[in-house]
Amino acid sequence: MIRAMAAVLLLCALGGVARAADPIEIRIGYLGRAGHTPTLSLLDQPAADDGLAGARLALEDNATTGRFLNQSFALDALRLNDGDDAGKAAATLADRGDGFIITDLAADDLLHAADAVRERGVTLLNAGTLDDRLREQDCRGNVLHTAPTRSMLADGLAQYLVWKQWKRWLLVVGSHDEDKAYADALRRAATRFGAKIVQERVFEDVGGARRTDSGVTLIQRQMPVFTQSAPAYDVLVAADESEVFANYLPYRTWDPRPVAGSAGLKPVSWDAAQDQWGAVQMQNRFIRLNKRQMSARDMQAWIAARMIGEAASRANSGDVKALRETLRGPDFAIAAFKGQRLTLRDWNGQLRQPILLVDGRMVVSVSPQEGFLHQVSELDTLGVDRPESKCRLQ
Repeated sequence: MIRAMAAVLLLCALGGVARAADPIEIRIGYLGRAGHTPTLSLLDQPAADDGLAGARLALEDNATTGRFLNQSFALDALRLNDGDDAGKAAATLADRGDGFIITDLAADDLLHAADAVRERGVTLLNAGTLDDRLREQDCRGNVLHTAPTRSMLADGLAQYLVWKQWKRWLLVVGSHDEDKAYADALRRAATRFGAKIVQERVFEDVGGARRTDSGVTLIQRQMPVFTQSAPAYDVLVAADESEVFANYLPYRTWDPRPVAGSAGLKPVSWDAAQDQWGAVQMQNRFIRLNKRQMSARDMQAWIAARMIGEAASRANSGDVKALRETLRGPDFAIAAFKGQRLTLRDWNGQLRQPILLVDGRMVVSVSPQEGFLHQVSELDTLGVDRPESKCRLQ
């Protein structure tokens, strides 16, 4: 009888230990836009879950380590339609217990969301927008950035063009604000690395259908005329984030010259052709899970979610404050199949990362290029460096 009672007490004690060891749940929000800008090529249309799919894959990766540390991860996703309030949406995710929110929002929406949850200790990880101002004059202390800036992309491209001795650029700029912002980054890069813009031309978006039955014939006539009579140049550099004209330029320019920027040779944070540094296994896992290839937005969201998982592993904690301090700590780094461990710039929360230069089929090169040196990190030759920064984190 005594032995039976002892066994019962032991089982109760063990049950109490099991209950005390329930997994620590770390909740992550995802706040994105409903729909993306359509592309000129039917082959490049973004998937409905572009970005979100990368975050989901990262949660599977987080769970692998989390099982050993008694941690679990949950993802809450919200999509904004036109006119929706980003601040209210971020507050909704915070109400669900999401201490971190991965975002793919326009710049003003991101700022609104960050300000709405700032006093609640929520950290946003920007995996979408490229605007430099979010890391400069409009930076926020509760926002980290896994998406590169336009200046990082432009610098990565410029380094390669200068290394190739293609220093004379014909710059063609679209008529939308985002095109002009990219053009500003390209002008800065040209000055920074010793290229010369021999002429600028503006391609006005006059509206109308992007694709028509007679499109090929019209484009074949239009693009040579548009690029005719330019001063001698080595490469045409296009700034067309709005997807109006740039993909029509290769093989159609008046002079036989390469095209770079928004078409031809493109600077990106990730590409489905990336196969170095163990990336093939990453690409294969993504394809098995999503039945499509991995985009740059997917990878940026994957890195954001993995950073949270890595912080949880290092801190061995699910406490949001502890994870935030770990993320911003001087020793934090994340592996991302790009040849080196990536770190955060402590002055503005931007993730340092190599820039891939791709042609739609292959990775042509990776910047920073050989010979572009820096006293702290060669990755800081890409984008706005600490002495230039206007960011004052609060």
